[in-house]
Amino acid sequence: MTWDWSAVGDFMPHFWDGLLVTLQALVLGSLISFALGLVWALLMRTPTRWVRWPVGVVTEFIRNTPLLVQLFFLFYVLPEWDITFSAMTTGVVAIGLHYSTYTMQVYRAGIEGVPAGQWEAATALNLPMTRTWTAVILPQAIRRVVPALGNYVISMLKDTPMLMAITVLDMLGEARLFAQQNFQFTEPLTVIGVAFIVISYPASLLMRALERRLVR
Repeated sequence: MTWDWSAVGDFMPHFWDGLLVTLQALVLGSLISFALGLVWALLMRTPTRWVRWPVGVVTEFIRNTPLLVQLFFLFYVLPEWDITFSAMTTGVVAIGLHYSTYTMQVYRAGIEGVPAGQWEAATALNLPMTRTWTAVILPQAIRRVVPALGNYVISMLKDTPMLMAITVLDMLGEARLFAQQNFQFTEPLTVIGVAFIVISYPASLLMRALERRLVR
């Protein structure tokens, strides 16, 4: 086996296209998971069990179902019911929905970690419930969970290659297409592997530094 640098040069334009798709899916999926996870967490704290029970069932089902199965369901099954999205939209929604069930647990831990005295102080000041959440509880809770949320972003990055299964040309999709067309597999797949390390390892170091800073 010989390494062909010309193959690397030929693949790089495709790599940049795939990288852009990967980052788009990561950013949009992260935003959905963060926002929807917070919604799940707040709904799970409502006093009405008729809200908590359905939310709990749905989130448990999503969390215990493989992401790949969810991708196939959204992309191939929903069109049978005349619900159709583009491959990219389906991938972003699937990643965001799947990981929202994990970020929900992170938010719940952060909210439960807020000292009881903060709730008592808000009650003593006669703050409205909305104001209590937005000005007192959530700022403290989110500050505690930022490092954990960052770790899930890295996990989402490593799961983006699954989007290839529904025809999204992310980094791995571009590498596979190039390899099949040119019968050169080593170079494009190696470039993709290095790219994931270059992106994820500095991100993990950043999360550790952020965690230490927030602890102080």
